Amino acid sequence: MSGKPITDRVLGTIWHGEGKVFTLMTALLVLAPLLGVYPQFLMTCLCMALFACAFNLLIGYVGLLSFGHAMFLGTAAYAGAHAAKEWGLTPELAILFATAVAAALGLVVGWLAIRRQGIYFAMITLGLAQLVYFLCVQTTSITHGEDGIQAVPRGALFGVFDLSSNTAMYAFVLAVFLIGFTVIYRVIHSPFGAVLTAIRENEARTISLGYNTDHYKLIAFVLSAALAGMAGATKALVSQFAVLGTAHWTVSGEVVLMTLIGGLGRYTGPVVGAFVVVALETYLARFSGWVTIAQGTVFVICVLTFRQGIMGKLGAWLKMPL
Repeated sequence: MSGKPITDRVLGTIWHGEGKVFTLMTALLVLAPLLGVYPQFLMTCLCMALFACAFNLLIGYVGLLSFGHAMFLGTAAYAGAHAAKEWGLTPELAILFATAVAAALGLVVGWLAIRRQGIYFAMITLGLAQLVYFLCVQTTSITHGEDGIQAVPRGALFGVFDLSSNTAMYAFVLAVFLIGFTVIYRVIHSPFGAVLTAIRENEARTISLGYNTDHYKLIAFVLSAALAGMAGATKALVSQFAVLGTAHWTVSGEVVLMTLIGGLGRYTGPVVGAFVVVALETYLARFSGWVTIAQGTVFVICVLTFRQGIMGKLGAWLKMPL
């Protein structure tokens, strides 16, 4: 018996299992507002989940730890908010413009950073992120400094569908999230994704096989930046403002926390991690400094108990890829 039928059966089983997980996740997200969950909270979670998934593409499948991913989230938030408020672009065009801006920034940052590895790569991204944050502080003609861009109109999708209501906006945000999530899922399950995984496991061996690893890492970095930008622009439309805090280095730390809590290298892990972290920030906000303590406690528990994150442990129990 040849190995191909066995391989096909194994791949078919994996795809079937992951299809069930994706269907279940989508169904839960569609039904959540009907079950009484506050739409504004859900939209914030979805935006941060897409941001975490974009970050996970870089660290989980390429092995590149970026400590400056908030620069793409924040820059795109400002770009999308400015395009929607000052230029009057429709929400989909504002998000596309902001995504392009984040991708362009990612190309520049990636070209400078991927020449280094490990802690050096992380420090370069952190330093460049702080530079971008400083530029956001100084360019008050666009960012309006600490006041930020406020009263950003949600507009009408394609100039037809009004997004002023939370119900309509939630449907739009869910669609944006599913598009971004599907793109990431397709990338990691493609031959390109296999090369990225090979780079993570053994870059020297991948180079010996004839692959230009810097080229692949740069593409992955730009894609991750673009999707992070898509999340940032969508979040700006949801909250109807863009502020300096979105580009702060602490947000880069939060996305690391989301990814590790949910499950590093798990395609659904960042989604769960984002919901956990945003829920802690939302429902413990009245306790001020206790939010940080709660986040640290959850992080320590997950590291000690769930070494592969929540979805990694759950996947092991259910014996299926999550």
